[in-house]
Amino acid sequence: MNITSINLLLGLSLALGSSALGEEKPPNVVLIFADDLGYGDLGCYGATKLKTPHIDKLAAEGRRFTDAHSASAVCTPSRYGLLTGEYPFRGNGGKGLWGPAPITSPLLIDTETLTIADVFKKSGYDTAAFGKWHLGFGKGSNDWQVPLRPGPQDLGFDYYFGMPVVNSAPPYLYVENDQIVGGDPADPLVHLGRNSKTKPTPITPIPPEAAQRSANQFSGAVEAHKQFNDFEVGTKLTEKATGWIKARGEKPFFMYFSTTNVHHPFTPAKQFQGTSECGPYGDFVHELDWIVGEVMKTLEAAGVADNTLVLFTSDNGGMFNHGGRVAAEKGHKINGDLLGSKFGIWEGGHRVPFIAWWPGKIDAGSESDQLLCSVDLMASFAALTGQKLENEKDSINMLPALTGNPEKPLRTEMFMTPNKPTHMAYRKGKWMYIPARNDGGFRGSKPGQHAWGGPAVTKLVNTPNSDIENGKLKKGAAPAQLYDLEADVNQTKNLYHENPEVVQEMAAVLQKARPKGAASGKRKAK
Repeated sequence: MNITSINLLLGLSLALGSSALGEEKPPNVVLIFADDLGYGDLGCYGATKLKTPHIDKLAAEGRRFTDAHSASAVCTPSRYGLLTGEYPFRGNGGKGLWGPAPITSPLLIDTETLTIADVFKKSGYDTAAFGKWHLGFGKGSNDWQVPLRPGPQDLGFDYYFGMPVVNSAPPYLYVENDQIVGGDPADPLVHLGRNSKTKPTPITPIPPEAAQRSANQFSGAVEAHKQFNDFEVGTKLTEKATGWIKARGEKPFFMYFSTTNVHHPFTPAKQFQGTSECGPYGDFVHELDWIVGEVMKTLEAAGVADNTLVLFTSDNGGMFNHGGRVAAEKGHKINGDLLGSKFGIWEGGHRVPFIAWWPGKIDAGSESDQLLCSVDLMASFAALTGQKLENEKDSINMLPALTGNPEKPLRTEMFMTPNKPTHMAYRKGKWMYIPARNDGGFRGSKPGQHAWGGPAVTKLVNTPNSDIENGKLKKGAAPAQLYDLEADVNQTKNLYHENPEVVQEMAAVLQKARPKGAASGKRKAK
């Protein structure tokens, strides 16, 4: 997927029907990337046990997609695909990215790789990233000594403020650009690792119902830890993101806002606690909805809303951790009626909400069943800014589906990766082929286990499947899976034995695409 050059065009994409850049101001772009938000977590996607008026308003005034997918069913690979426009299985020197980045991970995107932030920078945009990063910092093993470079600022972002890993893993502090917020050279951050005899720096106490959070593995940086409070993360990130919008001048801007909501632990601000009908999980979704509302109000107050494209989606499907299971027991359908959940290859792991809003360009209250993957934002943003990507392989320009109504599908096939490489799957048209049994995701099934997945979840939320009985895989189940998603989007019946020709054809395509260790990656134009 090497790109030898990026040719700048004089006008915006013909799909927009716009004139030359000098005659129409380039649009601002705000991309809100929620964490672990399932297909059924919003009112506009069928939720009844919680309320999301701000996000529902976004859908009512814009376009809601029903067949949109994250680049992976797992957080880190999904972010890699979003930012690079490349399938995650091509990352890591061709070996693929499959699981969450560890605490000591180096930056997982080569600084010579083209990113969506680079695309906007080349068109004169101000760029910023806020929130969860989880793509590593530095080279080799990250020792967490500042400056934390390379990092977001080496991938096209002018500014970064956020949580460096994830809200369930240390270090529990903020990073601004390449510095630790509240950092002190006299009290450096020290990674102790697991089971150290040295006492780590104290962190915010949280109740058991907030769900799992890993113990701190760092000593030092006492002031930096004090400035981080789990219950203030959502409001702090929103304050920083909206403040950045307010400070913009005449230049167009691109903002990537990657929220920690609704990843565990569920720690909404006090004003949201107890406000939903499905426990802390629903309360955290309520905070997410407020975040979206604050961003939209800021755009309106700044007088730039009418010339701003807002995209809202999620990094993967919902997860049945403790909070997710409590929500399910209270009647909330995290992933709607879809089979599966985060980490797994079934639809519930990667089919996600996707909403596009742009006054005057996107029809209000419209809906699209176009197949879309988050890797497609690379080509779409290039078209939006009047750029042409040469030798593009994975990303497809979906701008016509955002602003118009194409008669034919723009994307006809897609590869999808779960946590296990053995379950990498292939979608072609209505068919979804999975080359193994089960979903390749979480294996938990007992009350005390943190992460439930696979057959156990089907029993919990009543999502039937022909290969599963009473929460367990049937003996003699087919060796692989084939689903007709047009007739059976909830994947209730495995058609593997009924369609051997389709299986053979799709298995061959998938086998050819599987990682073979060769390096891959688009390169920035020199």
